[in-house]
Amino acid sequence: MTQDSDATFPPVSPIRAGLLGRCPRCGRGRLFSGFLAVAPRCGHCGLDFSFASAGDGPAVFVTLIAGFIVAGGALAVEVLFEPPIWAHALIWLPLGVLAPLMLLRPAKGLLITLQYHNRAEEGRLSIDGR
Repeated sequence: MTQDSDATFPPVSPIRAGLLGRCPRCGRGRLFSGFLAVAPRCGHCGLDFSFASAGDGPAVFVTLIAGFIVAGGALAVEVLFEPPIWAHALIWLPLGVLAPLMLLRPAKGLLITLQYHNRAEEGRLSIDGR
């Protein structure tokens, strides 16, 4: 990961930049070129995003959070109102699809900007034992 010329840019909140899908260095350029595809570089400051590797982390977090919301909501509605099964399907199936889709992009952006902010890199083993 290159940290070239970080001193020329004002500090950027990694949380704000990640949730908005902005460059972790300048906070202005776009982090994504598609829905989840990371851009090759920042269009504003030129930061190379080749360091960005969120892996499966965002998907795991989003699945757990959205699953908790949807399952908990469905259980609460069933206990309180006892609606027919078609009403559950009408409410919870779309929510079960939309909630992860709405949360996945901000979660991926957040993990990438935190990775940049904390200078996280792939672990390497030294051959000489140091």
